[in-house]
Amino acid sequence: MLLDRVIDGELAGAHMLAGQPLGATIGVGTKAEVITAFSMDLNGNAITVSNDTWEQNEAVHSKQPDGKPVHPIKADALKPVVDSYLDKGKPFNMGMVFPVSTHNYELRYWLAAGGIHPGFYAPDSGDNSGQLDADVLLSVTPPPQMPATMEAGTIKGYCVGEPWNQQAVFKGIGTPVVTDYEIWKNNPEKVFGVSKAWAEKYPNTHIRVVKALIRAAHWLDENDNANRQEAVKMLSKSEYVGADAEVIANSMTGTFEYEKGDKRDVPDFNVFFRHNATYPYYSDAIWYLTQMRRWGQISSEKSDDWYMDVAKEVYRPDIYQQAAQALIEDGVLSKKDFPDFSVEDGFRAPQTHFIDNIVYDGREPNKYLEKFSIGLKGKDKV
Repeated sequence: MLLDRVIDGELAGAHMLAGQPLGATIGVGTKAEVITAFSMDLNGNAITVSNDTWEQNEAVHSKQPDGKPVHPIKADALKPVVDSYLDKGKPFNMGMVFPVSTHNYELRYWLAAGGIHPGFYAPDSGDNSGQLDADVLLSVTPPPQMPATMEAGTIKGYCVGEPWNQQAVFKGIGTPVVTDYEIWKNNPEKVFGVSKAWAEKYPNTHIRVVKALIRAAHWLDENDNANRQEAVKMLSKSEYVGADAEVIANSMTGTFEYEKGDKRDVPDFNVFFRHNATYPYYSDAIWYLTQMRRWGQISSEKSDDWYMDVAKEVYRPDIYQQAAQALIEDGVLSKKDFPDFSVEDGFRAPQTHFIDNIVYDGREPNKYLEKFSIGLKGKDKV
C-alpha cells in the first residue's frame, strides 16, 4: 500500500522494505521507478516458532552450562520436524511480510542453510506463490497479525521485525529461535523510498528530508543509545506502533528475549546510525537482487554488470552525500560520522558474518550465487 501511494503521488516518500524499490524498478510486482538515498537501519528482525514446534525440536539444541540453548540456532534443528510433516503429507506453513521483504529472504536463507527448501517463484509461468518444490510453505502475513495467526495454528512460525517476536514471548505463544543479526550480522533492513520523478522535480526537498532522517538516526544511536527509552515511549503511542512500551523496549534498548526469562544482551539488534547504517550501499542492493535471482523472482541469468546497473539506478549515495555534507557544513554532524566520501565506492568489504559462513562480495554476484547448494544459479530456470 505504501509503495502504491508513493508511485501514484499520494505520498512523496515512505519507509519501505529494502527490496521494494529494486523489485519495482525491475518489475517484480508493480513496475515503477522508485529510488532510495537513505538506508533506515541494520538488523531488527527475528524468526519465531510456535510452542509445539519448539517442543518438538528443543531436545536437539546444544545447551549452555545454565541449561539455556546455545545461539544461534540453525535451521538444521528444525529439519526433523519439517521432515515429519512431509512424511505425513502435511504442510509446514510459515509467515513472512512480503515477497520482496528482507524477512522473506532472511527466512529463506536460514531455512536453506539448514537443508530445508523454501520453494521457488516461477513468474514466467504465472506462479508467484514462491512454493514450488518447497519443504516449507511461506506465505504473506501482516506483521501485527502474526502472533494471533500462529496461536490459531494457521502458521507454525514467522519472520518479522519487532515488536512481534517479543510479543509472542510476552503472550507465551512462541519462541524466537534466531535473530537476523545472527543470520547476517549488520544486514540492511528498510529504506526511505521516493519516486524517481518526485526526486527529480524536488531535488532540494529530497536532500532536506534525507538530512532530517540522518539527524533522527544519529539521535537514536548517540551516547550509547541514551535516547532509546524516549523513542520507545513515542513508538508505543496508538498513532504509531501501538504496542506496549515494555514489549518494544525489549529489543530497542539492546536486549532480546528468546524465551521467557532468557533475556540476552544484543546491543546491535537495532542499529540506526552506527556502522554507516544510513548509507545506501550498492552492495546491499545487489545482495537483494541475488536473492531475487536465487529464488526465481528474477527468472533468468543476469550478468554482473546488470546487477551493478540496477543498483546504481535505484540506490543513490550521491544524494545521500549531498545531505551529509550539508549537515557537516551546518555544524550539526562531523566528517567522522560518515564514510570517507573521497574514497567511498559504494561497496562494503566482503562480508563474512553469515550463519552458513558463506562470504558475500557484492562485486561478484554470480560467483556468490554459485556457492549455494539450494537455489537457482547460472542458466537455471524453474
